[in-house]
Amino acid sequence: MKRRNFIKKASATGLGLVTVSSSIISCDEESGKKELYGATLKPQRPVVIATWNTPLAVETAAKILENGGSALDAVEYGCRIEEANEKNQTVGKGGLPDRDGDVTLDACIMNDKGDYGAVLGVKNITHVISLARKVMEDTPHVILIGDGAEKFAYEKGFERENLLTENSKKAWEKWKEKSEYKPIINKENHDTIGMLAIDKKGNISGACTTSGLAYKMAGRVGDSPIIGGGLFVDNEIGGASATGLGEEVLKTVGSFLIVELMRQGKTPQEACEIAIDRIVKKPNSNFNNFQVGYIAVNKNGETGAYSIHEWFSYNLFKAGKNVNIKSDYFKKV
Repeated sequence: MKRRNFIKKASATGLGLVTVSSSIISCDEESGKKELYGATLKPQRPVVIATWNTPLAVETAAKILENGGSALDAVEYGCRIEEANEKNQTVGKGGLPDRDGDVTLDACIMNDKGDYGAVLGVKNITHVISLARKVMEDTPHVILIGDGAEKFAYEKGFERENLLTENSKKAWEKWKEKSEYKPIINKENHDTIGMLAIDKKGNISGACTTSGLAYKMAGRVGDSPIIGGGLFVDNEIGGASATGLGEEVLKTVGSFLIVELMRQGKTPQEACEIAIDRIVKKPNSNFNNFQVGYIAVNKNGETGAYSIHEWFSYNLFKAGKNVNIKSDYFKKV
């Protein structure tokens, strides 16, 4: 039976189907089997999802949304919470330095219109997520790096701060005793902060901020500030964000891949799992030695998360509740 005839007949016989777009109905012509994907009676909003155990960041974003604020404001100010959290040594002030002892920060932000702004390798500025938004809104560019980004920050009134805290300095000095340079599977509850939000109007925005790989080579940049890698948002479909070893995320353009899979009808959970599968099944993949995790949300407010190894978790605000959830993962043994 053709799809249009099926819909017409269903309506006439009062089957009570929810109204959905044709893009989420598939018909297997060979078997005649009909499947309805992702249909919900009412979109869920507002929604906030963020990588790792970040309850205060998500609570901050959720309050903005509940008060009628935009998804863009929500993800910016949510990420600022972790940038100012000196106990989090992978984001903002207090982040672990590169091998030379310099803390350099990366961040990007995307709004519901598809606009994007990013800063890479920035020193002396804590709130690089806000600086990325300034790049997006106040310049004709999408990326500023290093000294140029720092100069722009001062022009916009950002304060110069020493980002290397005593705790991070001590950790760096201990690392120098052996100076082993290799990615570490993050078993802790912090890493790159990626955040996605849907506001009451149904608009989606996303943000991602990090201090990058600990003790990296000077000048190294990972996936976090790169569109399609650490973050991607399409307001018609949904958004995705990544955490973990950025080099591996970039090789598969992970966040963009997830959004495109959702465009094809996959749920956020299915899309995250396929994106991880792309990484682990690459020729010569050495995934036992690194971690990657993804979060995603679609236009209906459905969410998903998946990682290579256990230990990855995410905070989710939905239906008035803010909870930390352990992600499912690929490597079970």
